[in-house]
Amino acid sequence: MLDNTDLLILNELSANSRITMKELGQKVHLTGQAASTRVGRLEDNGIIEGYTIKVNEVKLGYYIHAFLNIFTKSTHHEPYLSFVRTQEKFILNNYKISGDSCYILECKFSSNEQLDEFLVRLNKHANYKLSLVIKKA
Repeated sequence: MLDNTDLLILNELSANSRITMKELGQKVHLTGQAASTRVGRLEDNGIIEGYTIKVNEVKLGYYIHAFLNIFTKSTHHEPYLSFVRTQEKFILNNYKISGDSCYILECKFSSNEQLDEFLVRLNKHANYKLSLVIKKA
């Protein structure tokens, strides 16, 4: 069971995973060594699974952010999943979900032409409903 300090640590690391243990300790009212020990315990218990960075997709040239509700053409999803594995440069996340569709696919594209080409290839494996992101609220 996590205590309040553990939750504060997770919150601080979520905001800045590059924070030093000394700085983290100061923010959660522990010594740097105690903060380091707690972080190690959270890692060992699988609560912290890894550290990542946030990438600005627009600055990399990906101007189109899309969500696609995916409707597979049969109960056998492997053709769709195989296609997804070949499209990693466009796909941010692929979530298997319950509800009206089978998956939600989060993608990025540099142009409408690139998006259109992707959709033509995708449609060989699944039907979809496309939503484009206007801005993050």
